[in-house]
Amino acid sequence: MRIGELAERTGVSARSLRYYEQQGLLRADRDANGYRRYGPDAPETVGQIRELLATGLSTDAIRELLPCAQGGPGLVFCDRSCGAVERQMAQLDAEIAELARKREALATYAHVMRQRRDQDRALAAMALRSA
Repeated sequence: MRIGELAERTGVSARSLRYYEQQGLLRADRDANGYRRYGPDAPETVGQIRELLATGLSTDAIRELLPCAQGGPGLVFCDRSCGAVERQMAQLDAEIAELARKREALATYAHVMRQRRDQDRALAAMALRSA
């Protein structure tokens, strides 16, 4: 199938399909006039690429994992799949911890700002009463 048909069948833009090919994630043969021709397994491969991208994996990690992807969602156990998935989970855990730290810092600022606002309102009210 040509790139337009693959794009239509998968809901992925032709530009993205070319990018996947450039990254070594998707294979296309060329016919005599230079048009890309994708095999019958291409829609499934594109689906697997999209699923893996949605997990936050890089295209380098996905290239490593695709040999472990077989039929439908998920990965077949292999050393590559376990290592890449565990590294991604560790990275996400670190990012979550950093976001939690940032949120706590913002919460502290918000608490102090509310306290100061309440103090200013109380002072303004006292000033109005004594005026």
